[in-house]
Amino acid sequence: MRHIITIIKKQIKDTLRNKAVLIQFVMFPALAVIMTRSMQIEGMPPDFFVKLFSTMYVGMAPLTCIAAIISEEKEKNTLRVLLMADVSSWQYLVGVGSYVFFFCMLGAGVFCLLGGYTLGQGGVFLLIMAVGILTSLLLGAAVGIGSGSQMAATSVTVPVMLLFSFSPMLSMFNDHIAKLARFTYTEQIRLLLNGLGKGERTGEGILIIAANIFLFGSIFWLLYRRQGFKQNQPALTKN
Repeated sequence: MRHIITIIKKQIKDTLRNKAVLIQFVMFPALAVIMTRSMQIEGMPPDFFVKLFSTMYVGMAPLTCIAAIISEEKEKNTLRVLLMADVSSWQYLVGVGSYVFFFCMLGAGVFCLLGGYTLGQGGVFLLIMAVGILTSLLLGAAVGIGSGSQMAATSVTVPVMLLFSFSPMLSMFNDHIAKLARFTYTEQIRLLLNGLGKGERTGEGILIIAANIFLFGSIFWLLYRRQGFKQNQPALTKN
């Protein structure tokens, strides 16, 4: 617990200096507020932009933020220090992930208030957003830990981010894209949000999201252990 708290405190201090990470938390909530308040088209649901930007927010903000944080720490050898301090993969992920998760959920709260949902619907909305953010955190952590530098992480993050954040929107207009996008967690998040309050079946969506979580979490764990092996390998060779 001491390791986790220390990592969280470090990330909070770094946020004040890293404006590129900070802007990710506010960009899509701000866009949703502007579009919802300024555009009212006949026949369009009042929460159309809320659900649209919420899905894009889930697929972009947590992923890019945690990938940038982890790749930067790896490039500056902070990760090596943590490995030498015997910080396990789950301690590191919980520490960094809790910080990003908290700020992302603040943005989710803005979406929830903007949507004007009832108390029950708002609770379900936030739960769906929390699951989506958690999945993106695992994916972003895997990208960050597997990249050799922050620039390399960015080159991988951009296409991954575009795939998961824009495919749900494109699937609304193209059936072929929809058939492929249904296996991504962001598309299932969109479907869950669209079915909010309609009592639609959610079993398939939950299973697909769970499979995504297991896949991304396993990749992160394997890559983190690989980093630890690389750090220990020179010492073993030398002895």
